[in-house]
Amino acid sequence: MLIQDMFADDINRKINGVIKVDQAADDVIEQELNEYVITRELKKHFITFFNYYGDAFDQPTADMGVWISGFFGSGKSHFLKMLSYLLENKEVKGIRSVERFRKKFVDDPATFMLIDRATKGPTETILFNIDIEGFSNKDKTAVLRVFAKMFYSHLGFYGENLKVAMMERYIDQQGKTEEFRRIFEEKRGKPWLEMRRVFAFNGKFIIPTLMEVLDMSEEDARSWFNDKTATEISIAQLVEDMKAYVDTKPANFRLLFMIDEVGQYVGTDTDMLLNLQSLTEKIGSECEGKIWVICTGQEAIDEIIKVRADEFSRIQARFKTRLSLSSSSVDEVIQKRILKKKPEVAKKLEEVYEQNASVLRNLFTFKTDIVDIKKGYAGPLEFTENFPFVPYQFIIMQKVFAEIRKHGNSGKHLSGGERSMLSGFQEAAQKIQEKDEYALVPFFRFYDTVHTFLDGSIRRVIERCQKAADNGDGIEQQDVDVLKLLYLIRYIDDIPSNLDNIVILMADDIRVDKIIMREAVRGCLDRLMSQNYIGRTGDTYNFLTDEEQDIQREIRDTNVDTASIVERIAQMIYGDIFTTKKFRYGKYDFAFDQMVDGITVGVATGGMRLRFLTVATDAVEKTDYRLMAESKGNEAIVVLADTPYYESLESAMKIRKYVKQRNVSQLPKSVQKIISNQQDEAGKYELRAMTELQNAIEGAQFYVDGEHLEIKAGNAKSKIDQSLEYLVAHVYSKLDLITDNAGSDADIIAILTGAVTALPGMEPNRDAASAMEEYLEMQDAKKLPTSMADVQSKYSAIPYGWKEIDIAAVAAQLIYSQKVTIKYAGNTIQPDDPKLPDMLRKKSEIGKTSISKRKNISATMMRDVKSMLRDYFDVMDVPDDEDGLIRFVTEKFGEQRDYYASLDARYDGHEYPDRALIQEAIHLMDDVLSQKKDNIALIERVLKKEDALFDNKEAMSNGIENFFKTQVTVFDQAVQFEKSLHDDLDRIAENEEAHKALNTIRLITMVQTGSKFNYNRIRELNPLMDTVRTAHDKMLEEKRAEVLETVRQCMEATHTAANGDSKVSHLIEKSDRYFSQCKEKIAELKSLALLDAMFLPMCQYKDDTVSNIESVLAPPAPKPPVQPTQPGKETAPVKKKVVRAYNRQVVFQAKTLQTDADIDDYVEKIRSQLKQLLKSCDEIKLN
Repeated sequence: MLIQDMFADDINRKINGVIKVDQAADDVIEQELNEYVITRELKKHFITFFNYYGDAFDQPTADMGVWISGFFGSGKSHFLKMLSYLLENKEVKGIRSVERFRKKFVDDPATFMLIDRATKGPTETILFNIDIEGFSNKDKTAVLRVFAKMFYSHLGFYGENLKVAMMERYIDQQGKTEEFRRIFEEKRGKPWLEMRRVFAFNGKFIIPTLMEVLDMSEEDARSWFNDKTATEISIAQLVEDMKAYVDTKPANFRLLFMIDEVGQYVGTDTDMLLNLQSLTEKIGSECEGKIWVICTGQEAIDEIIKVRADEFSRIQARFKTRLSLSSSSVDEVIQKRILKKKPEVAKKLEEVYEQNASVLRNLFTFKTDIVDIKKGYAGPLEFTENFPFVPYQFIIMQKVFAEIRKHGNSGKHLSGGERSMLSGFQEAAQKIQEKDEYALVPFFRFYDTVHTFLDGSIRRVIERCQKAADNGDGIEQQDVDVLKLLYLIRYIDDIPSNLDNIVILMADDIRVDKIIMREAVRGCLDRLMSQNYIGRTGDTYNFLTDEEQDIQREIRDTNVDTASIVERIAQMIYGDIFTTKKFRYGKYDFAFDQMVDGITVGVATGGMRLRFLTVATDAVEKTDYRLMAESKGNEAIVVLADTPYYESLESAMKIRKYVKQRNVSQLPKSVQKIISNQQDEAGKYELRAMTELQNAIEGAQFYVDGEHLEIKAGNAKSKIDQSLEYLVAHVYSKLDLITDNAGSDADIIAILTGAVTALPGMEPNRDAASAMEEYLEMQDAKKLPTSMADVQSKYSAIPYGWKEIDIAAVAAQLIYSQKVTIKYAGNTIQPDDPKLPDMLRKKSEIGKTSISKRKNISATMMRDVKSMLRDYFDVMDVPDDEDGLIRFVTEKFGEQRDYYASLDARYDGHEYPDRALIQEAIHLMDDVLSQKKDNIALIERVLKKEDALFDNKEAMSNGIENFFKTQVTVFDQAVQFEKSLHDDLDRIAENEEAHKALNTIRLITMVQTGSKFNYNRIRELNPLMDTVRTAHDKMLEEKRAEVLETVRQCMEATHTAANGDSKVSHLIEKSDRYFSQCKEKIAELKSLALLDAMFLPMCQYKDDTVSNIESVLAPPAPKPPVQPTQPGKETAPVKKKVVRAYNRQVVFQAKTLQTDADIDDYVEKIRSQLKQLLKSCDEIKLN
């Protein structure tokens, strides 16, 4: 069932949460009357008031004051307004207020009779909020002036301006109000009621109106208008006017001043309190109970005047009727107005309570001494009445209102706000209305009720936090909720803001898991602290004020990175708690790498490692499986217990750094005090961090060499010692293979020279030597080169732990036994070399010294390789000794490699066949020679590659080698010949035999990857080239003749045009030179295409030359007679027609056409050529 469906009245209906006395709309009044809840307490107040008020009809009294007090949200404004409706018996929508109240007192007719009797007489109420209606300049007559304003306004006069009100009252007493308003409107053109607000700006209309209506002289009228003192009024004058007004009414008439928020308006201002006292005293004594003053205030009147009670005794006498609204009234109103459930829902909720009674008792167990707050629900009835709220929330919320009024408001009276207890509980319920019968309202939901009247500096903190949550800046929404909660209970001493209490206040569901909730809230608090929204004192968390927050923020913002904190933790562990640098085990001192998280203290050795994991290490890296796996082999990992050492140290470091950065002496005293307190805190944090760090080690989890150890006894240092002892024993398990320790190089030389003697099987360090020999055999089997640096590294490390001199002694033993070979810079070292001890142990030399298991070339291998080499190199003389054989192999394969490389170089810029074969041969040579530093490896490689070598040699000798010896020249000529004819392919295609021969040349010289090249066909290339060359030469001769004929015609045309005239001899000479050069070019060209290309340029040149000759020889044109020019017309010049003559043989060149397509291509080519020629003239003439 949804919460929104549980209530008897719609939870989303509009409720006037804050009753304002100036709200007078009928709908508002109707709701207020209908929904007003008469609680037991209110019934008592109604009885008290109406008893006293009713008695005043029979016995006149001067004690006509009523003071209604109650904290903000207690319902005093509502009560005041209800009294005004009842006393005036206001009719709303056809029903009198008293009638609407009849059903509220159906169970108490006697009280209703009191109300009914008191409201029989005519009553007028003047209901207002003095904080709204009062004047901003609160002087000693402020109360008097606001009473006067409201009284005269009630009479219909302009109370906002007492001068105007007094004038209107005088005019009214003369019976001339209507006349005054009519004449003023005639003069001004606008109604008086509209213009009286701007009284001071209408003198020129008001003065004549006064003169006319009241028969005043202009001087008197003007004098009155300008009189500044006319706004003053005395208490006596006001009370006199009040008495005069009520005296015109029946004997049982009552006028009631009902004033809200008087307590806040007057406060403790002596002048205003005296003004109120004098006014009420005068009203009481003069009017004898016909005028009543009913006020409200946050505090009882006794509280307001207690400082000077003797001075204000009379005001106490006047306000004899005092009604105080308490919290129980609020609870009952909220339960009846908002939380009243449907009958079937009440039954369902009782069942929910019975099913979860024990859970609910446990859920709301506060750590507080206040009994009313300690408990949750008293039983199913209380659960049903209050659901989804908890009874403690009513109590705390009232305290919140009271405390915020003292500390958190923004300067305005809280009654001016838009929130109350009623609206607060309604809005909180609305926020969870979509949830079910197990949901609860967490206390932070009430923040929205009060936030509007909080001081801006407080709201900004919450708003900044909300913005951070919205943007995902390290804050989550639940963090904002916790911050709101911490602000609400900031000043509530009854509930310490510790983690347990915060968890209870944040509970939003009956079924909530308090353990999970506790962790979630802890996370919220941690994030809020990290972002400086809250502070912490012991186990309580505090919302920070602006000044505290500024310092805290600066401290929190002081950057102390994780690495620095971890480094400080490392200093504390290795500098104070565990100071051992080398761990003693038997005769050996083992260095160990000291680490905390990822930080290494000192120089890493690469041996054992002691590593502490702090809270800075991710939890994923602290799983049992992962830590056992990581510690396997050489490590002891200490996972520090979850104590607050990190947070304490971080806080201390932030404070220390902050203080260093600030010039504290120049800061204000208040800030210096806060910083001084922070420095004291830093010292405490550091001491606490050390203690907590030791506790963290004592409670730590130890993972050593793949095991999760249970180390129960001992302090922090003892537990670390135990873990390292276990680590050495398990990690350096082969330490005992060394039985005799060497002392110096002399001991090593003694071993190398055989000076150390022992019976077979009794050699010193015999098992250690066997272990090293096995290692070298394994390295050899893996074909891995091994240096003495590798050997030293291996046997000084886990699981051996031998000293470097002992490792050198074991290696010396293997050298003497001729089981290993030592090489230095590629050269084999003999056992008697004086530098050998250095090569075995000196750090600068061991990296250059190789050690390997000694091997000899077998006789079988020697025989096989010699046979193979004779066949491969086609020689008979192959050396028999190992060294000679190795030298022979390296030299021969080196020469062969150079030869193949020279062949491969010839491919650059050429497309020759079988390059892959040559490159394969080079690769084979390189492969063999790559093993030349090791005799056995070299011979083994030769034998291993035997088949590949012979296959490659055979493939080479059958083709490519012969090619480079005898065929490459013809091949190159054919390729070049074919390329030279590319432009003439179309013409050669006309000769079938030549065309076929050229295609064959192309086919033979084509090298295709993946296809076998036919070397035998290269011999065909010369005859084929001859065939093509003959045909092509013949075509060239024919084409030359054709082009030469064109040259002759062109020269003839130029000479004919010149006609021997000396004036153009220079043009003829130039033309002849050009055509002579053309003849030379024709003789040189061996391309049909290039010869064809000469036609057009020569003809063009001939045309240009003829045109130039004609221009020179042409007679000057006669000057035409001057014709009269018609106006607006111009004579266009006559353009000379340009005609070009061409020989048909030039344009229509000789060609054999066989198909329709040939004809189309030929005609298109002619068309294009003619169009091009026509562009340079007006007409073409073909001769």
